[in-house]
Amino acid sequence: MKIGFIGLGHMGAPMALNLLRAGHELCVFDLVANNVENVLNSGAGQVKRAASVQELVSNGVEVIITMLPAAPHVKSVYLGPTGILASPIKGVICIDSSTIDPSTAREVAIAVHEKDGLMLDAPVSGGTGGAVAGTLTFMVGGTQSLFEQMKPLFAQMGKNIVYCGGSGNGQVAKVANNMLLGISMIATAEAMSLGVSLGMDPKTLAGIINTSSGRCWSSDTYNPYPGVIETAPANRGYTGGFGADLMLKDLGLATEAAKLSKQPVPLGGLAEQIYRTFSSQGHGGLDFSAIIKLLNPNL
Repeated sequence: MKIGFIGLGHMGAPMALNLLRAGHELCVFDLVANNVENVLNSGAGQVKRAASVQELVSNGVEVIITMLPAAPHVKSVYLGPTGILASPIKGVICIDSSTIDPSTAREVAIAVHEKDGLMLDAPVSGGTGGAVAGTLTFMVGGTQSLFEQMKPLFAQMGKNIVYCGGSGNGQVAKVANNMLLGISMIATAEAMSLGVSLGMDPKTLAGIINTSSGRCWSSDTYNPYPGVIETAPANRGYTGGFGADLMLKDLGLATEAAKLSKQPVPLGGLAEQIYRTFSSQGHGGLDFSAIIKLLNPNL
């Protein structure tokens, strides 16, 4: 299959490489030249560089996958004067794996359909490790028939491929999941900090929590306290992983979506404020589990 891939950052590049290894022919574009060079020099398969979005679209691609930082970038790439929809896309399947608000996802899908293209929103969960290993979870919105058609393609980049319903519902699933993740990480940080301050060994405390009713992914897989989970960012100075500023972005998407639907999210709103405070202190580049530093600055 001939695939256009736009956005070759920390997530997009390994996703593109997995598609190359699966035997697809890729045409790629990214504003950062070094990102393109890394894919071109990977030796993973047949890949061509496009000088612009429009050149990529006109290269005869059957599928276009976008993995972009935020909603304004998605709108620009799809709806802008030199974007995807500025060229004929009849029959082309567009897949946006960026994490954006559901309303923007639906707006872009309508615009693609008006140009006789096809659209799926397919945000991912699993981080850079999952992108490299090809074990991402894809949360997919759009028609079920198109989902079934593209499921084998998703399976070459991910392990869990979930149909969420109509256009925008993939983004709904993503923002709801990440809101819960942000809340649970703050709660885990509080619980661990409280227990250690009262004299508990952090590893012993985590072991109890992880075999009791407080167990959650933030505790048993990604514990924010150093020395508890060997592979967690807490054991490498909170570097790598999912940045605190990215969590702040996702919490903002959740609270904005909640406003539009008039659905109260009091803990989601509080979590957003806490991460905003953390970011304002200059820690936005650290992993989101570093939020525990608000409670224990010396960690």
